[in-house]
Amino acid sequence: MKNIILLISLVFIFTACSSKNQINTEQSVSNTMVQESGQKNDEFSDEFSDEFDNEFDNEFKNEENEIFDPLSGYNRVMTSFNDTVYMNVLIPVSKGYASVMPQGVRKGISNFFNNLMFPVRFTNNLLQLKFKNSSEELGRFVVNTVLGLGFFDPAKTELGWEEHDEDFGQTLGFYGVGEGFHVVLPLLGPSNLRDMLGLTTDSYVSALSATGSSDIRYKIPDNLAQSIAISSSDNINEISLTPGQYENLRKDALDLYPFLRDIYTQSRKKKIEE
Repeated sequence: MKNIILLISLVFIFTACSSKNQINTEQSVSNTMVQESGQKNDEFSDEFSDEFDNEFDNEFKNEENEIFDPLSGYNRVMTSFNDTVYMNVLIPVSKGYASVMPQGVRKGISNFFNNLMFPVRFTNNLLQLKFKNSSEELGRFVVNTVLGLGFFDPAKTELGWEEHDEDFGQTLGFYGVGEGFHVVLPLLGPSNLRDMLGLTTDSYVSALSATGSSDIRYKIPDNLAQSIAISSSDNINEISLTPGQYENLRKDALDLYPFLRDIYTQSRKKKIEE
């Protein structure tokens, strides 16, 4: 009997020790799994955070690198000035002008000024080796001057010869000259270093500019004042033919300066690629 009791006691003690060891082992394994899981989650969290931060930083850096705008302070002031002049002077004057001048007459005046810009378009199409376009420009000028008296566009309506608008800024871009940084010109609006050089060159060829009037016979204005008066008349006439265009454009802008800058940059790039 004593032997049986002793045997039962030994079995009980052995079983209890085994259960305790098993529980300790399971707890140890469980703790290890929790620690490993926590480490993995921490590693994943750190990796995701680093990846997000790097992506954000790279995107921000790329955005900064894309836009080189050292004159942004001046450009904002000049954009505000131009916008004030446009909204409070040019648009009201153009509306008054449109109220007394029939649209047909205004369209004829637009054709007249446009026909006089033939030397600029012809020269730059030729410089860009667009010989078909330059020949059409020459044909348009002859037909519209002789048959259309400068005020009509029979070259387009009767012969289907479209205008090929090119300037020296586009010519420079055609040959790979970079645009440089953005510059907002007084009253003329958005531009850049390349287009400013192009504007100066085109003014020498243009019949509506006094630049080079002592060298070129077909110049209409004799001095800067006459050139400004002609240019202002042309601008007011053009604004009267597109009522509400600028107002609709600016109302979509959260920040007017970068909005107009980006539109100008994209427009010039598209014209150069055409």
